[in-house]
Amino acid sequence: MGLAVLYSRGRAGIKAPLVRVEVHITNGLPCLNIVGLAETTVKESKDRVRGALLNSHFDFPAQRITVNLAPADLPKVGGRFDLAIALGLLAASEQIPLATPLADYECIGELSLGGELRPIKGVLPIAIQAFNAGRTLILPQENCAEAALVKGIKLIPASHLLDVCAYLSGATSSDLAHGNTEPPVMDTPAPAIEALDFADVHGQYHVKRAFEIAAAGAHNLLLMGPPGTGKSMLAARLPSILPLLTEQQAQESAAIASISDTGFNVAHWLKPPFRAPHHTASAVALVGGGSHPKPGEISLAHNGTLFLDELPEFDRKVLEVLREPLESGHITLSRAAHQVDYPARFQLVAAMNPCPCGYLGDLSGRCHCTSEQVRRYRAKVSGPLLDRIDMHLEVPRVGHEMLRNGVTGGEESSASIRVRVVAARNIALARSGKANAALSAKEVKQICVLTEASHQLLEKAMTQFGLSHRAYHRILKLARTIADLAQAKEISLQHLSEAISYRKLDRTL
Repeated sequence: MGLAVLYSRGRAGIKAPLVRVEVHITNGLPCLNIVGLAETTVKESKDRVRGALLNSHFDFPAQRITVNLAPADLPKVGGRFDLAIALGLLAASEQIPLATPLADYECIGELSLGGELRPIKGVLPIAIQAFNAGRTLILPQENCAEAALVKGIKLIPASHLLDVCAYLSGATSSDLAHGNTEPPVMDTPAPAIEALDFADVHGQYHVKRAFEIAAAGAHNLLLMGPPGTGKSMLAARLPSILPLLTEQQAQESAAIASISDTGFNVAHWLKPPFRAPHHTASAVALVGGGSHPKPGEISLAHNGTLFLDELPEFDRKVLEVLREPLESGHITLSRAAHQVDYPARFQLVAAMNPCPCGYLGDLSGRCHCTSEQVRRYRAKVSGPLLDRIDMHLEVPRVGHEMLRNGVTGGEESSASIRVRVVAARNIALARSGKANAALSAKEVKQICVLTEASHQLLEKAMTQFGLSHRAYHRILKLARTIADLAQAKEISLQHLSEAISYRKLDRTL
């Protein structure tokens, strides 16, 4: 008869709440009961643990076994508690001598019937919480690289239950147990991103300028033009000029990717995420959801870019769910049993055709859409959503002469553009600690100061185009970014004029 207590971690959004695994063995009819709001996958662990212990040449106690996962009101899902339950059984039945107290460790990992440790999802949030609690994390070998992104954490990677038992018994050396705890350092863009370069885009200089401004201030951008003018091509190259993430931002983005179905690729550490869902995506796919709410595309794009190609082809109800996250920077998913909050501060880049056939205003003259058809097509994108997009830009067709001459090169590369973007972003970070697009109304009033002539120009634009107060603040933040790119301390009339010129759809409508 005995009682063993170990620590593990559950899952609640991108948080990893502490779970106390209590294993009690007493006399009675042989059985194993798991209590503590455990779902089917957790209750099935008793069969996995039994097979793992027997195939690892341990005895499975033929007594009454109770496993309590506390707190009792926290839902427990997945196979992450297998290792903790197995170690608890071995400790409670005194089959392994303990060289150090189990209270100093946290255990995660799924067991195979042969005793091998299998990787789990959501390791990074667990590692962050374990480090904050000052405990050593025992985990599967395959999860070690992701957990090591948390600087200073103590890890015990293992590939088999016997390896963990040997370490806890004091038979494994410290050098073998602790693995690499330093995160991979990546100072340059990943090869997959470097392959997409703005030098591949011939002409479109005013559009490249807009992308440079959008990247420097994290502003939302809408591209409108005929098919084949390079809208998608330009958007795909935006990550090549974006600044690298800070350590905190990288941990936030990696934690979200870690709990998603696709998981997190350690090679993308410090890289701003880029998500491009198809226009058939549902509202749940964009914002997240499910019985146990998972992050959607807007959360997977946190601290990065969400690209929506063929914007009017998305269902209007799907697009409307973007309005609140674009303002607040997070999404709250409420279910009957619990509520989950995911961060969702992303940069929206969208592309659309000017009309149903796509050729309105094209020099080919092939468009025969009526004004009513054009109006209905553009009405698929609501005014409130357009109001939240800082820059509306036309992408015209490039002439054949430009394409022919462009083959010889001469276009500016992403690397040179990125130097200016990083310099402008650093100015904004030194001033307010955030990108200009994230400035609050109070900060805009303090930072985006205009001259009297600039005030008059902006007021005239507000009246002529019927701009909202939200658009007013977005123009000011955009002008501040343009001034930062020019290394100017004050916003000049020229900077403000350029910012106003990017509200193309306001003028059209």
